[in-house]
Formats: sequence, structure tokens, C-alpha cells
Amino acid sequence: MISSGIFVLPGLVFAQSGPAVILAYLLAAVLIFPTMLAKSELATAMPKSGGTYFFIDRSMGSLLGIFGGFANWFSLSFKSAFALIGLGSFAVLVRPDITGPQVKLIAVIVCLVFTVMNILSVKTAGRIQIVLVIVLISIMFMYIARGFISTHPDYYSPFMPRGFLSLIPSAGLVFVSFGGLTKIADIAEEIENPGRNIPLGMLLSFFIVSAIYILAVGVTVGIVPAAQLSGSPIPLSLGAGNVMGKAGVVILSLAAIMAFVTTANAGILAASRTPLAMSRDQLLPKLFSKQSKRYKTPTVSILFTGLFMVIVIVFLNIENLVKTASTLMIILYMMDNVAVIVMRESKIRNYLPKYKMPLYPVLPAVTLLIYLFILSNMGFVPLLISALFFLSGALIHLLYARKRITRTSALMHVIERVTAKELQSTSLEAELREIVMERDDIIEDRFDRLIRDCAVLDIPGSPRAGELMELIAEKLAARWEIPKDILIKGLKERESQSTTIIRPGLAIPHFIVPGEKCFDILPVRCAEGVHFSSGAEPVHTLFVLIGSLDERSYHLRALMAIANIVQENDFEKRWMSARNEKELRDVILLSNRKRES
Repeated sequence: MISSGIFVLPGLVFAQSGPAVILAYLLAAVLIFPTMLAKSELATAMPKSGGTYFFIDRSMGSLLGIFGGFANWFSLSFKSAFALIGLGSFAVLVRPDITGPQVKLIAVIVCLVFTVMNILSVKTAGRIQIVLVIVLISIMFMYIARGFISTHPDYYSPFMPRGFLSLIPSAGLVFVSFGGLTKIADIAEEIENPGRNIPLGMLLSFFIVSAIYILAVGVTVGIVPAAQLSGSPIPLSLGAGNVMGKAGVVILSLAAIMAFVTTANAGILAASRTPLAMSRDQLLPKLFSKQSKRYKTPTVSILFTGLFMVIVIVFLNIENLVKTASTLMIILYMMDNVAVIVMRESKIRNYLPKYKMPLYPVLPAVTLLIYLFILSNMGFVPLLISALFFLSGALIHLLYARKRITRTSALMHVIERVTAKELQSTSLEAELREIVMERDDIIEDRFDRLIRDCAVLDIPGSPRAGELMELIAEKLAARWEIPKDILIKGLKERESQSTTIIRPGLAIPHFIVPGEKCFDILPVRCAEGVHFSSGAEPVHTLFVLIGSLDERSYHLRALMAIANIVQENDFEKRWMSARNEKELRDVILLSNRKRES
């Protein structure tokens, strides 16, 4: 996040809006906040490599997924390359006689170093990143503290020389400074405890960096004369020079160089996961998902991203492409908010985010309208290039990806709800179930395996107790070599001894059957309830257990597992709203009960 957005941009924005540049940064922070919340929800529900690409693909389908993937990769890769090129503005301050080709050579070497580092180890790249960022933030706060006591109040007047409306385009320009905020979602698969650490990481980054941006810009406006600050590509270095002399210029220039380097490192780390995810999903050749056997990093994807950045550094004119990258970023943020809406409205039971975006659906809807307004002011060329990106993605989908893809998207589930036609494919529900199990470190025990293999009985009406027992006996007799009559007798005798109703709406009928090594579970849902006796409340949920004498020990452990499941706060709501037997099974499998080792 801390890069050209603070070390280069303030002088350019000051030329547009004067001292109100401080409010432009504040407004941009407010605009990015809803998307941060949206991506926190998506990333905690689907912590997979690719981040935005994965969210778009699973919510809106592979056609938009390809566009989202390439747009995300291009935007981040190009901004990272631009950060390395930005080293030139500050390398000149350290060594005035440095030439343009030498600046590019330094940028290429740094790019290659971080490419190799990302191949060798994510943890190594992360540790170096931490050290550099701590030093960088320390320098920034030192600059803010030293500059604050030297500010000139008259430098802030007139505060808004071009009126309030001048803030809108200024905020749009500053908006790109927050582009790195949500990129942690791109490597969500490699993060420990993503349900906690991704939202926490984003929130900490948001508040710390927003504070640095606003305070640093505020101090700079107060210590650099307007004529000197307007349009300057090195505003903070000028400010440091005014209050700390040449030493201040050198220190802030070194901080800027560290900022550009860390941005490039994080860019390679995050951007390279998008081709990896697209390759896994058969939208790109398998080559891009090839991982190092020793380091477990996506070697080809990292090399591809690093090579692209080198080409950009050496050959390309970047003015329009920077604007294009910003336009693509806004489009991607819009799609993130749409993805939240689609995933929520699909009502897929296995969409289980650890964090939920507040004020839904008002907040994402209002955010979309604001982003559309910003997008309309980005200019024709970036919008045209973005359209070409979409057309290129459509061509790849038509010629390569479409025939390889069988999965459904959440959007199809929304259409299913509207048209009342049941989808044949349940691939997304199954995938989300596996993602949740991996996210929550759910290691299947015997109970889970029994639930995966057992029959499930979903009864739409309200049968009499005797009719229900016959249906249960038929299901179990079909799975075990036990006569139906014996099963019905066992159910009736157990119920006559003492009721198996554990609490209102829940019963656990269980009894011993002849034989050895026999144990089975039959989950049952009665939509309108069944009355076991006159005056008793209707039972909607049953777990029928049968077992031979040698399984009595496990019988108790199964009862404990069921007790943990039904005590979860939202169990009854999820159980009664499940649409079919498969979703009923998933309600049990994705419970947070403690598993046996």
C-alpha cells in the first residue's frame, strides 16, 4: 500500500485541489472501506489462491472469471512494475549522475531478485517484507512527528480553492493509493487461520496506512510552500528537506525506495497466484499450476509474472496503462461487491463466511453506484482498453476454456431460485464444502465417514409415528441384512421404555440389533413434524442410531457428536432451510464439533 500513492501522488493532487488534498485521501479511504468489507467476507468464505479471480469465477461464472483474472493480474503486475520504475525519481536524489538506462537496470535487477525470492519461499519473502515495512513505517512516523511541530498554519489557506466538487476527481486519482489493501486475499490459501487473520490484517492495514496517508499529507502541506509542492514528484522528500535538511531528503528518499521495493515484492507474491488459480480451474494450461516440489511455490506462475514486469520496465510507455490499471481496479472492486450479492442471494448452504459484510444489501449497492460515478470520469482510453480485455477473455473462454469447464456458478443458483428449476450439478456446493473443511482444519473421523455414507430421510409432510417407523425401517433394512419387522419392533420397544425426545423438536431413537460390527446413523427431517405421543410437541429432527452389542462404546461417542452438532446456535435454522438430502448431510459434516483424533 505504501508506495507512489504517498511518495509521488500528493504533489500531483495538490495541483488540482490545493490543501484539500488531505480530504481527498480521507474520501478515498471511505470509498475503499466497503470493498474491504466485501472481500473480507468472500476471503473468509473461500480462502483460495487467486482472490478476486476466484470470487468472480465462482459467483458469476467462468466468462467473467477469465476477465477478472486477467484484469487482476495485469493491474497488480503493472502497478508493481511501475513501483520499480518509480525508483528513478528517488535514485536521482541519492546519485544525481545516474542515467535512465541505469535506473531501468536497477529496477530489472530488483524485480529478478524478488522473483527468485518468491520462488524459494513465501515465508522468506514475507519476513523481508516485514522488516522493510517496519523500517518504512518508523521513518514515516518520524517524519510526521518532526514535521508537525514545524507546520505553518497559513499554508492551509485557502483550504479548498477550487470548491468541494474538485475533491471528487482528486479522490478518484488518490483511490489507487489503496489498491494494495485487499491483495492479501490473493494468497488466502497460504494464510494460517484465514477466517481471523484476513479481516484483521485488512483492518489493521486500513487504519494504520490511512492514518499515515492523511497525517503525512497534512504535514507536507503545512511545511512545503504551495508553489514548491504543486506538481512535485517528490513531495515528502521536499518536506523532509525543509525541516531536516539534506539528511531528511536522503532518509525520506531511502524510505521511498523501500516502499517501491516492498510494493514490487508483494505484487509478485499476490499477482502470481492468479494464473495459478486459473490454471487449476482449466482456464489456462496446466503449466501455470506447476509447483516446486521442494518449496511448494507456483514456479511457472511466478516466473511468468516476473518476466511480464521486466518487459514493462524495459519497453513500455506507461502513462495510459497506469490509468488502465486504475480503471481495471475499480471494475474489479465493483465485481467484488456484486460477488457478495450473488453469493448471498444464491442461498447456497455451504457459503459460510467467518466474517459477514454489515448493512447488506444497502452497503454494496450504494458502493456500486459510487464506483460507477468514479468510473465515468476515468476517460475513454482506459475504458476502451478494459473493453478489449473483456473481449480477449471472451475469446479465450470460447476457444479454450468453455469445453473444459463443467462447474456451476452461484449466479446459476440465483436463476434456479427465480425459475424454480432445480440444477442438475451440485459442484459448487461440493467445492465450498471442501473449502470450509480445509479452512476449519476439519479432519474426518468415523462419525463424518458414517454421515457421508449413510442414508438420509427427508419427509415433506407430517406422518404418524407408526408410518415414520416403517419408513425408517425400510431405509435401514435396505442397507443391512436385518428384517424390516425386527427394526420396527426395536423402534417401538425403545420408544415404549422411555421417550427418545431429547428436547422440543429433536429425537434420537436408538436400539441394539443382532450381529457384530454393525453401526449406522439415519438422519431424518420431518418438515411439518411428527407427534410421538398425544400432547407432545412435534419432532422435526431425528437421528436414528442402530448398533450391535460390540459397538456400544462407539454408540456413546456418536451420541456426544450429535449433541455437539444440535447445540450449535444456527443448527435448527440451517437444518430446516436445507433444500434437499445433500444439503442436510452438509449441515452435519460442516459442524464445528470437536473431532476424534
